[in-house]
Amino acid sequence: MTLSPRHARLLRQTFMDYQQTSEFLERPLILAKAEGLYYWDIDGRRYFDAIGGIFVASLGHRHPRVVEAVRRQLDVMTFVPPMHGVADVTLEFVDKLAGVAPEGLCFVKPYSGGSESVESALKFVRQYYKQTGRPEKYKFVSRYHGYHGSTFGAMAASGTGRRKTKFEPQMAGFLKVLPPTALRDRFASWDECNRFAAQMFDDVIVHEDPRTVAGIIVEPVGNTGGIITPTDEYFQMLRDICDRHDVALIFDEIITGYGKTGSMFAAQTYGVTPDVICGGKGLSSGVLPLGAMIARRELGDAFFGPAEAEIQFAHGNTFAGNPLACAAGIAVLDEIVERDLCAKARRLGQYLRNRLEGLKQYGVVREVRGKGILLGVELVKDTTTNEPFAELGRALKRTALDNGLILRIDPTWFAVAPALIAEESDLDEMVALIDKSLKQALDQVGRGR
Repeated sequence: MTLSPRHARLLRQTFMDYQQTSEFLERPLILAKAEGLYYWDIDGRRYFDAIGGIFVASLGHRHPRVVEAVRRQLDVMTFVPPMHGVADVTLEFVDKLAGVAPEGLCFVKPYSGGSESVESALKFVRQYYKQTGRPEKYKFVSRYHGYHGSTFGAMAASGTGRRKTKFEPQMAGFLKVLPPTALRDRFASWDECNRFAAQMFDDVIVHEDPRTVAGIIVEPVGNTGGIITPTDEYFQMLRDICDRHDVALIFDEIITGYGKTGSMFAAQTYGVTPDVICGGKGLSSGVLPLGAMIARRELGDAFFGPAEAEIQFAHGNTFAGNPLACAAGIAVLDEIVERDLCAKARRLGQYLRNRLEGLKQYGVVREVRGKGILLGVELVKDTTTNEPFAELGRALKRTALDNGLILRIDPTWFAVAPALIAEESDLDEMVALIDKSLKQALDQVGRGR
């Protein structure tokens, strides 16, 4: 892509997410249009969007039902003063989201995105314990490699060191354990590894003193660690640990929510119900910024009482529950439910997994993992030693874009999460582009066959 002087000047006046602008200027990508499963850049070149932008466009780009819902709402009302009232469409969204959440999770607070939802959940749980007679419970335990958002509380809960060190010192009261993928080579089986990894949460809580620990927060499928996919037993152990120590279990479902894993929420896929779910990304299919915190009834009830008791949730955001965003969210939820797209995600997920397993022929794929259509592929130099192959990932990022393919690459693994509107033929096209790009990347690093 050849940049105009205007584009080059404006890129120097902004910041790219988690990357150096000077590097981006060497291989820029400026997009002009999106439709369905594709983007087009300013030169008119088409790209297959294998990750829904960034796990956002759950129904593809500019889905007609979602766009029309927003268009209708534009003619009615676009904003409500949050300290004076609430929009009827926002309450409808609350009802819709509670209706598809795991049983017992019915308190819904909409927000503008995932970071806000996580920040809200951390404050919600701390306040809950303060006003129910356990004010000393304030600590949270999460995982290394986990990512929960860019605001200070969400960042403190995250375990992605290089994304945090420039802003240290971090907030106090956040503790970390290793995810099972960081321990797997030390155990004879994946099940045994997961049991040990889950037990680490218990060990930390016990040694910190359970009277001081408020919550565990985890992603059911961890993105930044390479689509970390624990066992069902792992999450059941976390549920049992939380119950035993009076600790809230928070699932960060910003990436895993809204059908991707084969259920509306990964909590339902794993069969374990948390106390709080944080959502974002795919909730509006990328049409407008939208997130939500969903809490168990018993927790929400603790915030209702006379005004003089001052037990209301002491938190708010200007654009939380925005009518336009909520209209989009309702349309997304209705589309997923009415077309049974969760079942489709299970069917397509198995088909896609089988196709990605075919990449093992190149001898550089250690594992294909994930749930539903949210899948990751780990890259190694050799499947005997399983040494990470970052050079290949960096080359793949270049060749994928050259071939008109947008993947999540980081760089010892890559992830895909195509929109729920995809069909088998679309997945065939996507995997063919991945295969072509991987072969070219292997040629670039001297591993061509």
